[in-house]
Amino acid sequence: MAHRRVVRLGIMGFGQIGRQVFDLASQTEDIQVVAIADFGQADVLHYLLRAECADPQRHRLEGNFLVNESSRARLMQIDRPIEMPWDVFDVDLVIDATGQHRKSSYLQDHLANGAPRVLLRTLPGDAIDRLVVPGVNEASVQCSDRKVSAGSATTSALAVLLSVLDEKLGIACASATSIHAYTSDQMLQDYASGDLRRSRSAAKNIIPNGHEAAEWIPTILPNMAGKVTSSALNVPVHEGCLLDTNIVIDEPSVDVADIDKILREAAARRPDILGVADDPIVSSDVIGSTHTLLYDSQGTIKAGQNTIKILGWYESRGHAARLLDVARLYADLDARSAGEVA
Repeated sequence: MAHRRVVRLGIMGFGQIGRQVFDLASQTEDIQVVAIADFGQADVLHYLLRAECADPQRHRLEGNFLVNESSRARLMQIDRPIEMPWDVFDVDLVIDATGQHRKSSYLQDHLANGAPRVLLRTLPGDAIDRLVVPGVNEASVQCSDRKVSAGSATTSALAVLLSVLDEKLGIACASATSIHAYTSDQMLQDYASGDLRRSRSAAKNIIPNGHEAAEWIPTILPNMAGKVTSSALNVPVHEGCLLDTNIVIDEPSVDVADIDKILREAAARRPDILGVADDPIVSSDVIGSTHTLLYDSQGTIKAGQNTIKILGWYESRGHAARLLDVARLYADLDARSAGEVA
């Protein structure tokens, strides 16, 4: 059996997602982080990484390098794609984990500086080559893809749920609300900004927010075009999110037990993607989960003849794990194209 070639990975942005990607990659044998670009100083980035990890002793700082058993990553104090010389590091793929460089022009800067392919950790700001959600549309990827997004944690969780249920039941329409941990771009104290609600303290308020998931779901699941709405409530918790989804189906005989059976069977097929929580968990219990979605088996409710509510949990570490899955997906595709594996 052929061995998977080691992926040489670059990361731009060493915030929470970037640190989680690095930590997860350090526990693999097939992904090696070779360079990290961030405006932060090396000692500060190392300090934050250690605070993020269950085993902080795994990662050492040696000069301008973050070192562990699998990687020796050069830290570059750079925060603009146009300035980062990826060609120097012979990367196979760059994950832009900043959440800021969403437009295609920024991705082109990565490519122009030597990145063969760039993967956004968030939804794109305009047209790109591919939006990939592992467990949903991996089969759509092509070697020619250069500007790629893995969506967002919320979009991926919703896509996995809708994909499973629509395949078995047929969904007439769906409405999803993400009860979401506050994010780093929110204010901790009331502070004037262009968005009145987001000017209020994230640490003290439930803040209604828009979400782009519904806009992009049809790109991943064409059958869902015109059928999905999405919104968000940012709440005063640091980690752990809940997806509250209501689906409308045509068949009135479908009950809670049917939904439970469908999702458990799907979880058995893809245990890395979809998990099942039978305990009465709360948001802090999902911290550390690497699932795209953790189905809450106690949270399903049927209302009337055709509406069913499903609850599922997720957090950013699951999304970080999927970013690595997408990196592997393209590495395997490129290797097959080059005739390196059977």
